[in-house]
Amino acid sequence: MKAMVLKAANTPFVFEILPDPTPGPNEAVARVLSCGSGLTIQHVKAGRSKALFPRIIGHEITGEIVETGSKVKDLKIGDPVTAYYYLYCSNCHWCQSNLEPLCENNGGNVGKDCDGGYAELIKLPVQNFIKLPPGLEYKKFPAEIGVISDAVATPVKVLKRARVTAGETVAVFGAGGGIGIHMLMLARRAQTRVIAIDIATNKFDACDKAGADEIVDASEAKVSEAILDLTKGKGVDVVIDFVSTALTLETGMAILGRRGRLITLGGHGQKFTADASTMLLKEQELLGSRYVTRREVVDALNLVANGDIWPMVTDIRPWEEAEKLHELLEKGDVTGRAALLIGAQRPNLS
Repeated sequence: MKAMVLKAANTPFVFEILPDPTPGPNEAVARVLSCGSGLTIQHVKAGRSKALFPRIIGHEITGEIVETGSKVKDLKIGDPVTAYYYLYCSNCHWCQSNLEPLCENNGGNVGKDCDGGYAELIKLPVQNFIKLPPGLEYKKFPAEIGVISDAVATPVKVLKRARVTAGETVAVFGAGGGIGIHMLMLARRAQTRVIAIDIATNKFDACDKAGADEIVDASEAKVSEAILDLTKGKGVDVVIDFVSTALTLETGMAILGRRGRLITLGGHGQKFTADASTMLLKEQELLGSRYVTRREVVDALNLVANGDIWPMVTDIRPWEEAEKLHELLEKGDVTGRAALLIGAQRPNLS
């Protein structure tokens, strides 16, 4: 098979011809049609996130099963699939509770600890393949379908984790990012007032189209003052922080209202200071959120299949342009999501 291989962190991709993978008894192999290109895997390429090299990165796939192991019963050849990012055990308390991100025996991640989707074929444990529901035109829109497992599934989880309800005010830090844009869409669908916060002014039009009621330019305004002005001093009900620097987290705490919830998702993951007295008096909450459960990927796929949301993928390229696309990701020059076409051709929609 053909593959784009990283020999080490912070090095260019190397195009190689490798042996086709052979599935073990509880594994399957899929032909990759497309693979999403997001910051999670760019962090691996840039050396900010540890991985075992050499490595084929990528996990947001659209694919079709081409071979199954001897004990596989739930997948058959030809099934359209996407991938689940965590290599989970399925046996511990957390996996049995359908909370796979908290697996006690976590084996790592697809595209970091085993080879991923920047190749013609991908081999995974059978439980890491998720069948696509009917109604998804995955052959016509492989790039959009592939990114659902991250870009849409993550906001689906966040809405539940933060217990967001209609009528609340939600502020999103990093709203112009690949997940932030979709968070705006889902928060709008949940009938909330949505405030987008970002420093990338070139992405503000996309934030507006995605559902933001107000947009705060964090490169110009003092965010806490701007938000408190917009909310007439009351603050917001929910802060969703995809940036998670000490500055954004402390600003997020400063704009929380009574019974407000701040939820942090990866990003820089820095330490920050919170005022325990304010948290007590206003009954505020700090929440962490790791990726998503397998069920939440299924829920996100169904949302798209039902026409409730459509992923924003603005840069779709042949996989020979992987290096150029990752340069744009590193610079933050991608609005929404990006993806590489692997075994699929760019669709003709004219």
